[in-house]
This record gives sequence, structure tokens and C-alpha cells, in this order.
Amino acid sequence: MDIHLWKELLDPYEQAVSELLVKFRNLKEEHRKKNLYPPIESVSGRVKTVSSILEKMQSKGIAFEDLEEGVDDIAGVRIICQFVEDIATVAAHIEQRTDMEVRSRKDYLANQKKSGYRSFHMIVWYTVQTVKGPKRIQVEIQIRTMAMNFWATTEHSLQYKYKGSIPEHVAQQLTRASDAIELLDREMSQVRSEIMDAQIDSQIETNLVKDILRNIENLYRLDNKREVVKIQNEFYRIFSTHNLDELERFGKQLDIMAEGSRAQSVDTLAT
Repeated sequence: MDIHLWKELLDPYEQAVSELLVKFRNLKEEHRKKNLYPPIESVSGRVKTVSSILEKMQSKGIAFEDLEEGVDDIAGVRIICQFVEDIATVAAHIEQRTDMEVRSRKDYLANQKKSGYRSFHMIVWYTVQTVKGPKRIQVEIQIRTMAMNFWATTEHSLQYKYKGSIPEHVAQQLTRASDAIELLDREMSQVRSEIMDAQIDSQIETNLVKDILRNIENLYRLDNKREVVKIQNEFYRIFSTHNLDELERFGKQLDIMAEGSRAQSVDTLAT
């Protein structure tokens, strides 16, 4: 029998998870930079341990030569959303991507498991570049809300504790908790637009402040220091009012001033 080189086998899966984490986190950051509501709250990933892979192979009767085809969740990425509506948005985004191909979907929102488990799963093909050339592997992507994730994490811990045989009274408690979490997600959806508006405003303010402070620092290097101190004090005054419109106007005026100072500096250097 051949020696099974587990590290060599799993290294491409580690690489795939690392790359996908970067891509989904960049997607979230791109939304923030453009002052758009990000449907992704957080992203995490993992590669199954060898013991977990072996247990799955044994339970499903999968031979080692069929491992990479038969175990489709060796690599896993979990995307957490704030609202149920965001799940469909993220799933649609994944469907449209050209760097991965959707193999299958499991909708545990429309078809909730008997245990109360709710989530949306996708198996995608993803290609990593290795020293031996490209390798196409399967990655499971789970998309769920923060509330769903809390329930699923708790249920997973109990499954581990009771070796997959959760006592009936505990199972009933989990079912009731799942019902409560489903109600929570529905209630949060009712105020979704208000929460999104507040978060977008907060992100706009954050980006504005960053741009304003950068301009003030640049002006401090180029212009009259005393005048720049006055500008900074005016910024602090406006910021304390929490008036986003006034902050935007101030930022635009400062952009014009900063551009004029840069142009004057270039002219001075040229003469």
C-alpha cells in the first residue's frame, strides 16, 4: 500500500482557503471604500483535519483514491452576513465570478434541517497554481447570518460532546432556539434599511475624515502653519456637530485648497 502524504495533499487546499479569504475580504473592503453597504460582515476558513477527513471517509465508505472527489468540504469558507437578504446577494455574486465554478447548492433556508440548522451551502471548483501546475479542487462555501452562525456553532459543539447522539431534551431546546433565531432574523430584516443607512453614513463619515486629515497634513507641509491650525480647528468644530452635509462641504473646499497648494508648489519648483 502506498504511503499517504497528507501534507502534500492538503497544501493546495490551504492555499485555496487563503486566496479565497483575501478575495472575499477585498470585496467587503471595496464596498466600504465606495461607501456602499457590504453584504459580507466577516469571512473565515479552514481545512479539515486528517482525523475529520478519515471519519467522513469511513462513514461514507469512500476509498482513498476517491478522496478528493468524494469529500467535497476538505476546504471550507464561511461567509457571515448581517441579514437574511444578504445571503442571496452573496450567493449571486459567487455565481457570477469567473475565478470559481459552482458545482452544487444546498439551501437549508428553504429546506431547514430537522435539527433546526439553517444556512446556504455552495460547492465550488477553484483552481490554485502550484509548483506542479494548476490544481482544480472543491471548496465548500457556507453563507449564513450572525444569528444562524451562533446557533450552528453551539449545535456543532453539542454534536461533538454527545458524539452525534444529542439527548432528546437538548435537541428540543436547540429546536426552540432555532425558532427564536429565525424570528430574530425576521425582526432584523424589518429594520434592515435603517441599519444599512446608518452604516453607510458612518462609512461616509469615516472616509471623509480620513481624506480631510490627509489634506490638512499635506497643507501643513506646504502652507502657512498658523492658517492650517485654523483649518484644523474648524474641522474639529464641524466634526463635533455630526452634520454630514457640512462635513462634506468642508471636505470639498479643502480638496480645492489642497489642489491649489500642490499646483503652487509645483510652479515654485519649476521656476
